[in-house]
Amino acid sequence: MLRKIFLASTSPRRRTLLESLKIPFEVISPRFVEVPTDLPAADEALYFAEEKARSVQALCPDALVIASDTLIDCEGTKIGKPRDDKEAVQMLEKLSGKTHTVCTAVVLLDTGNGDLKKHVERVAVTFKRLTPKIIKDYVATGEPLDKAGAYAIQEKGGALVEKVEGDLQAVVGLPLGVVKEWLA
Repeated sequence: MLRKIFLASTSPRRRTLLESLKIPFEVISPRFVEVPTDLPAADEALYFAEEKARSVQALCPDALVIASDTLIDCEGTKIGKPRDDKEAVQMLEKLSGKTHTVCTAVVLLDTGNGDLKKHVERVAVTFKRLTPKIIKDYVATGEPLDKAGAYAIQEKGGALVEKVEGDLQAVVGLPLGVVKEWLA
C-alpha cells in the first residue's frame, strides 16, 4: 500500500520542484513559527525543517512528511528572508561581488514510526558586482520578498548570479536528488 506523502511548506517553489518527481503528494502548511537562533545557517535551516515536519505530524498519521528550509551564510553572517524592501537592499548589497553558501536543509519524517532522515545541501553561489541601480530595480520587482538572501535564482534574480557550484534545485529550495533517493 502506498503511503500518503505531505509537503510541509507554503513555498510555491518547493511545490513545483516536488511535482517534477511525478509522485502524488499533498501540501500542508507547517504550524511552526521560525524564530532566529544562535545556530550557524546550516544547523538553523535543519532545525527549522525538522520543526516544520514535526509541527504537522499529528495531522498526517502514518504518512511521510517532507519539510525544507533555506538560509544563506555570507562571510559568517546568516541571511534569511528580508522583512521589507530596505532589508532586501541591504542583503543584496552584502552579497554583491561575493560568494556565499546557500544551505538548504530537507527532512523526511515517517509519522508512523517516528524515523527521521535529515540532509543539508550546501551550494556556493557567486554574485556579480551589483550597482545601486541594479539592486533598486530588482527590489522594485517585489521578487526578493519571501526569498532567502532576497533573490530568486530561477526568476529575475538569476541575472544577479555569476556562478553556481552545486545543486541548483537546492538553491531554488529543495534538493530533489536526496528526496528522490529517500522515496525510492
